Amino acid sequence: MKLFKFSSLVLACLATVGVEAADLMDVLRQAQTTDATYSAARASWQAAQEKLPQGLALLLPSASITANTQYNDRTIDFRNNISTAGTFNSNALALSISQPIYRPQNRIQYEQAKVQVAQADHQLSLAMQDLILRVSQAYFDILLAQDNVAFAGAQKTAIGEQLAQAKRNFEVGTATITDTHEAQARFDLVTAQEIAAQNELESRKRALQQIIGTNAPPLAPLGPKFSLTPPEPGNMDAWVDMALNTSLQVQIQRAVEEFAAKEVDRNRAAHHPTLDVVGSYTDSGTGSGQQGGVGNDIRAGVIGLQLAVPLYQGGAVNSRVREAQANLERARQDLEAARRTVALNTRQAYLGMTSGIAQVRALQSAVTSTQSQLESTRLGQEVGVRTGVDVLNAQQQLFSARRDLAQARYNYILSSLRLRAAAGRLDDSDVAQVNQWLAR
Repeated sequence: MKLFKFSSLVLACLATVGVEAADLMDVLRQAQTTDATYSAARASWQAAQEKLPQGLALLLPSASITANTQYNDRTIDFRNNISTAGTFNSNALALSISQPIYRPQNRIQYEQAKVQVAQADHQLSLAMQDLILRVSQAYFDILLAQDNVAFAGAQKTAIGEQLAQAKRNFEVGTATITDTHEAQARFDLVTAQEIAAQNELESRKRALQQIIGTNAPPLAPLGPKFSLTPPEPGNMDAWVDMALNTSLQVQIQRAVEEFAAKEVDRNRAAHHPTLDVVGSYTDSGTGSGQQGGVGNDIRAGVIGLQLAVPLYQGGAVNSRVREAQANLERARQDLEAARRTVALNTRQAYLGMTSGIAQVRALQSAVTSTQSQLESTRLGQEVGVRTGVDVLNAQQQLFSARRDLAQARYNYILSSLRLRAAAGRLDDSDVAQVNQWLAR
C-alpha cells in the first residue's frame, strides 16, 4: 500500500548509511582534536598550569651571577704639577643569593596561583561540556534535516500519485477539475518544501563541518533502542540544589571570588615589612694603574639579613586595597548572578526533559491516529464518501505528525544532555548512553 512507502524510504536511507556511519561518540572524538574553540581552551588550561610554579618561585631562593671586565685609561694630575698616566684592566665576578624569610605578599600570591589552576581545571571541563552540547546539537540538527528531506520526498511521492489519480478521474469524468488543481497546488508546495529542506540539510552539515574541520560524515540515525527515561531524581528542586553545588559555572565564579579575596589580602600585605637572607661572593681584580704600581685581587664573601620597612608610597597601597575590595564585591555579585543563571537553566532543562517525554508520547499517539485517519479517508474516497482533498489533508496531517515526533525525540535527547550540563555532570558516559540509541 501507499502507506508503507515512507517506511520503505526510511529503510533505504538506513541502508545507504551502512556500517561506515559515524555515531555521536565518533564525531565527538574527532571534534576533541579538531575543534578550534576546544583547542583554544585546552591551550589556555596548559598556560594556567604554569601559574603554580611561578607562584612557588616567589618562596624559593633566587641566585644570580654577574661578571664584568673593563679597560681603564687613567690620568692623575697632582697639585704640585706632576701628572701620572696609566692603563689597566679590572675584572669582577659576583654571585648573589637571596632567600625570602618574611614576605606575606609572596605567600598569598602562591595561594592565588593554586586558585587559578583550579579555576582553569573547571574552565577546561566547561569547555568539554560545551563541546559535547555543540556536537550533539549539530549531530541531531543534521538528523532532523535528513528526516525533513525524507518526509518531504515521501509526501511529494504520495501527492504525485494523488495528482495522477485526480487527472485520471477527471479524464474519465468521475472527478472535477478542482481535485486536480488542489493536488497540483499541494504538489508544487511540497516541491518547494523539499528544496528548502535540502538547503537546510546542507546548512546543518556546514555547521558540523565548522566543528570537526572536515565534511560531515554519514551519521547513524536514531534507532529502535531509543527510550524515554525520566530524570533521576525526579524533583526539580533537587536538581537545582545539585546544580548550585556542582555546576562548573558556579565553581568558576567561586574561584574568581576566592582569588579576589586573596587579592585584597595581598595588597594589604604591602604595608608589612619584608625580611630576606642575602649573601654574596665577589672575586675581583685590578691591574696596575700607574708606573711602578701593582694591581690587587679581592675576594669577599658576605651573608646577612636584610630588613625593609615600607613607610610611605604616596597612598598607592591604600588605593590598590580599595581597588581590590571593589573587585571583590564585583566577584561576589558575579557569583550570585551565576547561581541564578544556573538555577534558571536547570529548571528550563528539567522542564524541557519532562515535557519532552510527554510530547513524544503524545505525538506517538498522534502518528498512530493520523495514520488510521489516512487509511479511513482513502477507503472513503474509494467508496465515494471522501474527496481527493480530504486525502491530501490527511496525508499532510500524518507527515506533520511524523516530523513533529522526530523533532520532539531529538529535543528530548538534547534537553537531557543540557540538564546534566547544568548540574556540572555531563561527560563521555552520557554521550555513550545516547550512542546506544543510535542505529549503526
